[in-house]
Formats: sequence, C-alpha cells, structure tokens
Amino acid sequence: MERISCGSVSEKLLATKVKLFGWINKRRDHGGLVFVDLRDRSGIVQLVLNPDVSKEVHEIAHALRPEFVIEVEGEVVARSKDTINPSIPTGKIEVKVEKIKVLNRAKTLPFMLDEAKNVEEELRLKYRYLDIRRPEILSKLALRHKIIFAIRKFLNDQDFYEVETPLLTKNTMEGAREFLVPSRLHKGSVYSLPQSPQIYKQLLMASGIEKYFQIAKCFRDEDLRADRQPEFTQLDLEMSFINEHDIQALIEKLLKQIFAVVGIDIQIPFRRMKFEQAFREYGSDKPDLRFDLKLNDLTELFKNTELKFLKSVLEDGGKIGAIHVAKKQFTRSELESWVNNAMQFGAKGLLWIKFNEQGLPESPVSKFLPENFLDQVKSIIPSITKEDTLFLIAGQYREAWALLGRLRLELAHNLGFIPKDEFNFLWVTDFPMFEYDKDSKRWVAMHHPFTSPQGEILENKDDIIARAYDVVLNGVELGGGSIRIHDKDRQLKIFEVLGIDEETATKMFGFLMEAQELGFPPHGGIALGLDRLVMLLTNSDSIRDVMAFPKTQRGYDLLMNAPSEVDESKLKDYGLKLVKSEKSK
Repeated sequence: MERISCGSVSEKLLATKVKLFGWINKRRDHGGLVFVDLRDRSGIVQLVLNPDVSKEVHEIAHALRPEFVIEVEGEVVARSKDTINPSIPTGKIEVKVEKIKVLNRAKTLPFMLDEAKNVEEELRLKYRYLDIRRPEILSKLALRHKIIFAIRKFLNDQDFYEVETPLLTKNTMEGAREFLVPSRLHKGSVYSLPQSPQIYKQLLMASGIEKYFQIAKCFRDEDLRADRQPEFTQLDLEMSFINEHDIQALIEKLLKQIFAVVGIDIQIPFRRMKFEQAFREYGSDKPDLRFDLKLNDLTELFKNTELKFLKSVLEDGGKIGAIHVAKKQFTRSELESWVNNAMQFGAKGLLWIKFNEQGLPESPVSKFLPENFLDQVKSIIPSITKEDTLFLIAGQYREAWALLGRLRLELAHNLGFIPKDEFNFLWVTDFPMFEYDKDSKRWVAMHHPFTSPQGEILENKDDIIARAYDVVLNGVELGGGSIRIHDKDRQLKIFEVLGIDEETATKMFGFLMEAQELGFPPHGGIALGLDRLVMLLTNSDSIRDVMAFPKTQRGYDLLMNAPSEVDESKLKDYGLKLVKSEKSK
C-alpha cells in the first residue's frame, strides 16, 4: 500500500489503496456518513467514513475532533458530480476509509486556525506551532526555504564557498547596540553576538577564500518595528579583486533567480541613483519609485518673506521644501488632519497652500503671499495648476527633507498612488562617508568604519564619498554593501576621523590591521536581509510572518517565556549579579 501526502491524491490514483497521515481540519457528521478533511503540509483531502465499509472505523469517526492526528488507509474513489469541490486540487476525489488509527488527540485549541486572522498576535505567537499549521504561514516558510535553496545553488554555480563564522565574538564599536554573552571560564569578560559577520568575512578574504557567502544569523539589541527583529537572517557575501559594478551585477542576477522562484521576471540591470539625488528628490536614501511625487525646493520664493517662523529658518541656513499634489483639492478638515499627521512623526509644523478658481492662494498664511504666487511657483514646478495643493516643511535641509520624505509616503498610501504587484528596484550609490552626530558632537560612519572612501580623505568631511551602495525594492532597503579598506594606513586615517586614536583602534581592531599588513587583497561585499525579502515577496505586513519563531515588538519570546530570570547559583558561576529595573520590580 502506497503512503502518499494529502495534496498528492488525484484522479490518477482512482481505485488505488493509499495510506495517509495528517491533522483533522474539519469533521462533518451526517449521521450515517462522516466526512473528514485531512490536512498535511501539501494540502487537504476529503475522507469518507462509511459504516457499510467498517463499523469500527465509523465508531472511531464519531469521536474525532479538529487537530487530532490520525493515520488512515483506504481506496481513492471519485466524488459524485454534485459534491465536487473546485476550490481545492483534490476536489474531484475522496478516500473511502477502511482503517483508521488515532495517533494523538487534541484538546480544545486556544484559537481556531481558520479564525486566526481575528486573534490577537500575542496569542498566536504564544502558540506559534499552532499558527504555523495554517496554510498561510506554512506556505511562507516553504517559500523561504525555496529562496534559500535557490541562493545556495546560484552562488555554488558562481564558485562561492559557504563558510560559517562564529556567533561568540569580540565586543567592538560598530554602531547598533550588541547582545553580550558572559563567559564562565573568563569571569568579568564577555562575548558579543555578531551584528553581522563583517570583520570575519573580511578576514576570510585575507585567508584567500576569494568568494564567500553565508546564510548568517545576526543580532542587534535595538528598538523593534514591523521589519526588524533582535535576531534576523541575512545573506552575507564577500569577494576579492572586484569593484562595485561586479558585486551589483552579481546581485542583480541573483535577485532575478530568486524572483523566478515565485514566477516573477524582473528586468536587469537595475536603475542607479546617487544618494544626493535620492535625498534631494525623495527625502530618503531608499526611495520608493513606484510613484512620482518628487520634493521641490521653494526656498528661493520665500527669501524676502515676512513670516517670522520661515524667516528665522532661512536666517539659520535652513530650507523650505514642498510636495506638489496634482489634481487634488483637500477639504479643510483633511488639511488639518495632514498637519496633525506630520507633527506626529516629528515635524514642528506643516504649511499647506491651495488655490481658488482665480488662482489666488488659500492658506493660513495667504496674506503673506503675493497674488501672483501661483505664477512664481510655476517657475519651479511648471506643471502646477490652480487645482493642485502644496504641502511645505521648513527646517535644516537634512531634517526637513527627511520629514518631507516621510510625508510623501504617507500621502501616497492615503491617496492610492502606489501601484500593486509592481517591483521597482534601485541601486543607491555614492553615499556620504560620514555624518555628524549632534548628540555626541562627533563624526560617525554612515555605513561602517571599514568602508573605503572614493579617492583621498579630504579635509572637509562632508565632501568625502564612500564606495558604498544599497539595493532598494519598493522603498525598502534589501541590503547594503561597500568596497572595504584593505590598507592599514588608510584604515587608521578613517579611525582618526571617527575620533578613534591608534591605541584604541589597536585594542579594538588590532587583529584586522595586522592582517592588512600581511597581504590583504582588495575586496568588497554586500548583505541582503532575507527576512525582508521574503516579507516583500509574500506581501506580508511584518517579518514576523515569515520567521518560524519570532519575538514580539518588545523582543519577548512568548512561546518560551524568554528572556527569563536565572538562579543565583548559576549567576555565581559567571561572576554576575543582575539588578532589576524599576519597571520590572
């Protein structure tokens, strides 16, 4: 007798005896006949339990309940025409059960699987193994597997070696907060869980690996959101003797292969855009180009303004940016709502301007605007008409344009500007090497301190451009990379700009700088966020939907109840004493 999966039962097996295993999805008792929908990961098949076939089977059938695990043997038969179910692949057949065995009973579930969408996420995460049984979640994990398999095959064909790097590593100063792991054997010292295998993969290039990749687990102790978890998975990749275009061309071919897994043909090469243009036109280093709605600089129009708040911004070296919404006249309540929205995500205010039938401006600041304001705006935005609306934000360039970029996305979502089922890829290149952190009053690396600058290290830090690049899909950063520094003197100069003296640099990264003096090849790489990629391919709202056992937005594992307290005796082994915060007391 052939053992077969539920979804594989078909008309080709008519009159064949089969053995099936699975979970009871539904049970319908019609008195004489009992029908059961049996489910495994491949699909659903209908079982019919008839007392004329086996009284013993029929008696057991009355006790069956949803999510019981059973084993059955029976004959594949055709359904009658009036009972055919065209909505499932097995809808033309059923299995006439001759033997049945209950392998495991199930008590009443915390929630019914077919009603999970109406259940709070925390309950589903607590019973995640039940949630995964749903075809919606199971299919996402199946697709994740297929994507990772396709990645491995593609890179193997490109002569890459898959090399695992340590999870217990050195505590360094690379950006985001790290998770620390105390050492029992070395009391008072800690390991760090890697934010990424960055330094290890560079050392692999020093080792002569030349082409490395890894499906790497990474860890960051940072605030969470829909596309962020404390532990996540990335495709990590590094190559020797290459330039930016080599890596970008490889990733484009890889992504084309990945999207083919789901039957989508993407066009390569991708569009390229320098950071300066992306930020100036879209207020973001990861612009969503599925819709237009570019930002406009209206600073020149207000150079002689008498509006105190705008005047003070301009006197302080700030700018005034605008979003032009064509063919849309908002109501007063809608406009006030957008003002409130802008202030909720950080703007100090939002100024709106629309026009009446005569083309005269209507705005809370109308009396400060000239009658020919519409004509003045046309000198900057030629397409503007009296049927359109402007939204303006004033401030320092970086802050104001970032807020306009956020507003641009909010408007697009609200007004239905974003097309569905469209995949718009973009390479953002030529990032600034450094950015100034006002809080710490020092320069920090925009990517990481091992990124190579283009050309010489200039006196003006704002003018130094990195050999860095990000690949963006529909406004989401899929991954980023750079050409790395392979020369110790150049590395020390970058550390100096970052305020790291040679003594500190040697203490933190001496092993890397020594390798740079022992025959270190030119190299570069990239890392792609696998969770985000699968999230986009499955149209999921959160990366939690495409991870087997995710944590909550507060980083808590509801299934395992972790993190958890530790016995004092175990803490002593590590020389530790934990202090509870006021909130947890």
